[in-house]
Amino acid sequence: MVVGEYLARIGGELAYKPLDRALLAAVVEQAVADAPVADLGCGPGHVAGWLAEHGVRAVVGIDLSPAMVATARRAHPACEFREGDLLELPAREGEFGAAVALYSVIHLEPAELPTAFAEFRRVLRPGAPLLLAFHVGTEIRHLTEWWGHEVDVDFHFHQPEAVLAPLREAGFTVTATMQRAPAPQEAETQRCYVLAHRARD
Repeated sequence: MVVGEYLARIGGELAYKPLDRALLAAVVEQAVADAPVADLGCGPGHVAGWLAEHGVRAVVGIDLSPAMVATARRAHPACEFREGDLLELPAREGEFGAAVALYSVIHLEPAELPTAFAEFRRVLRPGAPLLLAFHVGTEIRHLTEWWGHEVDVDFHFHQPEAVLAPLREAGFTVTATMQRAPAPQEAETQRCYVLAHRARD
């Protein structure tokens, strides 16, 4: 199953990603107090686990894949994990004091971003930070084989403005954007980070 291979290959990736760690630390510092932090599109839960190890008392990971959620629960028992869609999050209004969505919006078509960002806003408290990361471009990369396993998955690359515009329209204030080249261990794609905050009502 590709999930086990994914965890083995990706589960320790933050060790060689100092920029990601710094941005995650910024989210932890800016999170609204006394509220859980959400990892949206959490995969095998390694980012949620990092957050729990770095000062976040309650972390909730959400992923569409039951297999990913089951793997995350085994690997990171200190966190809570839920099955759910980015377009209809299994969370209460204003439940979270911060959220991260690292390379999860690449599974959404551009037309789906406004719905997802409206959901992100719904589940965040006013002023809460949101960190996004995605691959830059206009390509749709379809895979039928991944690390020796049969799959049927699309990866949507996004141009930064195609993400920023619907994010602002959904009620977020963009505070920082950044692009970087891939690390030697990564796929050769340009990456973009966006740090935003849910507007205060």
